[in-house]
Amino acid sequence: MVASLRLICASNELVDAGPGCRFNIARYGRDVPAFAIRFKGQVFGYLNECGHVPAQLDWQPGAFFDDSKLYLICSIHGALYAPETGRCLSGRCQGKGLKPLKLCEIESKVFLEQESNDGYTSIPPK
Repeated sequence: MVASLRLICASNELVDAGPGCRFNIARYGRDVPAFAIRFKGQVFGYLNECGHVPAQLDWQPGAFFDDSKLYLICSIHGALYAPETGRCLSGRCQGKGLKPLKLCEIESKVFLEQESNDGYTSIPPK
């Protein structure tokens, strides 16, 4: 497997439990929204799609956390997800969590790690 890195944002753009960074990826030939967030000092990335319905989580661009800043929340029906795993904690997810993406930080930048056979391809930033 050959991994490639795609720049998502500068590390300082992701404040702990603050606004996330939205971006798009191609997955099996389809344009798919995704996001990166920082929680407890670590960077996490997920497809921007609720586990219950195919709707984007953020109620305003980049607003993924609930008022407590402890959980990611779906803007449509209020399902709560663990920021560090994407696991559904409450709501109508029926065990379906968020789909994780591999992110890493190198030299104060956040990158998406893409394996050659994971179905994801890079989409240039708009």
